[in-house]
Amino acid sequence: MSVHLQIIQERACNNKKQDASGGGSVGSPAEDATPVNKSYWVKSRLSFRQEFSPMASSAQSAAMKYLSLGVLVLQTTSLVLTMRYSRAGGSGGPRYLASSAVVSAEGIKIVVCTLLLFLENNFSVRATGQLLKEEIVGKPLTSLKLALPAGIYSLQNNLLYLALSNLDAATYQVTYQLKILTTALFSVSVLGRRLATHQWLALVLLAAGVALAQWPAESPGTAEAGATSAGARLVGLTAVLTACLSSGFAGVYFEKILKESKQSVWLRNIQLGFFGFVLATLGMMAYDGQRVRERGLFQGYDRVTCAVVALQALGGLVVAVVIKYADNILKGFATSLSIVLSALVSYLALGDFHPSRVFIPGAALVIGATFLYGYERKPGGGGGGDAAHAGQA
Repeated sequence: MSVHLQIIQERACNNKKQDASGGGSVGSPAEDATPVNKSYWVKSRLSFRQEFSPMASSAQSAAMKYLSLGVLVLQTTSLVLTMRYSRAGGSGGPRYLASSAVVSAEGIKIVVCTLLLFLENNFSVRATGQLLKEEIVGKPLTSLKLALPAGIYSLQNNLLYLALSNLDAATYQVTYQLKILTTALFSVSVLGRRLATHQWLALVLLAAGVALAQWPAESPGTAEAGATSAGARLVGLTAVLTACLSSGFAGVYFEKILKESKQSVWLRNIQLGFFGFVLATLGMMAYDGQRVRERGLFQGYDRVTCAVVALQALGGLVVAVVIKYADNILKGFATSLSIVLSALVSYLALGDFHPSRVFIPGAALVIGATFLYGYERKPGGGGGGDAAHAGQA
């Protein structure tokens, strides 16, 4: 940048010297210098903007990507801890309906996205309403494309509540990391990405590191205090495995829609939230309809439950921003780091997690795998193909 500015200044000084000497021009120097200088400075400004605007845009995009990933780490950590605490009966009150929490989260997401879309349209009710009418009502086939991931996300959210109700936190956290591998496989098959050897190695190291870091410690009395029945454990494991498959497919599918669309991410989330709300409501009435009619939709709600619902609603929005600026696999790495933080908080603050001897080596593997995958994503790093540059612009 300094070299470019120096050249501009030298050329400007030369022009001024030529104008002062009056050489090579017809008429007075002042009359002839003005249009030449104006034309030169206009061209210089255009050249400067064309050269450095992409750099500023790239820097802003990178900042937004890492900021959204950081927020995702904090959100996922809080959600895991509060969800497990609420489903384990830590609040002491009656257990709330998981299906009701999913419906409430979808409703909150619709309201928040509508407000953000209203903000994007300069607080114009007319412009916001016209946009919603054109994109949702006027394009029914496009809107219906989001019904599939919306239904899968609703199923996945219910499965996570089911898993945390039947599994201990360590088993749940380790098993749920299989979603990173399913996401990678779907990214290759659906989005046509090519992952380099080092990226596949990073995925393997990440899975191994999280498994080691979350491996439950064998301490006397732990089995008697927190053991679950074989049937409950089977239900929990089945729920986690199904959630891993649904998470990988739905995340990649929604990523493809977002990156191929020129519409606002908030508009797409309104569409996604609408279908999710409808499908989640139908599921709630099918499985918990009688309990809802008897005790109401918000039975068992307390402050912890409200926090879980809010975090779940916020998580969907954060994920949408993350996969808009990065990619779905990188989102999985941020989630993995958040699980390591969850284990630390559980051990230091809650006292319900007892790390094994391999916890620290496992955490080190997770961090190393994250840096390894990030290195492969740098422009010019080689071997990454399309996957290395996804979401960098």
